[in-house]
Amino acid sequence: MSSPCLVASKRGFETLDTPYGCCEHSRNSSDLYVGGERQEEGFEISDSGLNQMDKTLRVGGTCIAYRIWDVAGNETSQNHIPSACKDSAAMLFMFDLTSRCTLNSIVRWYHEFRKWNQTAIPVLIGTKFDDFVQLPIEVQWTIASQARAYARALNAILFFLSATYNINVNKIFNFVTAKLFSLPWAPEQNLTIGEPIIDF
Repeated sequence: MSSPCLVASKRGFETLDTPYGCCEHSRNSSDLYVGGERQEEGFEISDSGLNQMDKTLRVGGTCIAYRIWDVAGNETSQNHIPSACKDSAAMLFMFDLTSRCTLNSIVRWYHEFRKWNQTAIPVLIGTKFDDFVQLPIEVQWTIASQARAYARALNAILFFLSATYNINVNKIFNFVTAKLFSLPWAPEQNLTIGEPIIDF
């Protein structure tokens, strides 16, 4: 079973928690880029199907703590969905842009997570953009069109990203932070096939 989605929790007024990662990807692709730095330390890897990482950022003189929960996609990890969803501020539903089966499972994952949290900000993320742009343009168009349709149906913003090249990773954190704290920031929409799409 694929794991296109992750969830994180918001605990306390000054804390923003967002999810990141996907068990379909190698551990390298769930390395986290925040503020221009590659963050590999601090990720607690668990055999239980629920991994966690804490990260603190300074935004405009204010510290914001992110607690990132990575829910794996196997049967045993589904038991962790209720606890990972509790008090979540955002849910990032991640899929591999080079594997349509992970995109096809997004709706099921969305409904499963929404059973436990109806208020978290949904974000749809296509990963491995650097590999995706190597695909034929017709395949890129088909996948991008389907991802955009799913994002509209889920009322989610859509980002295509590359962790390897830090493409759109920080924009996801900026978007969630701005949305939660009503800050005047919005990403620039990009619908050009062959470029990292941002659609809302």
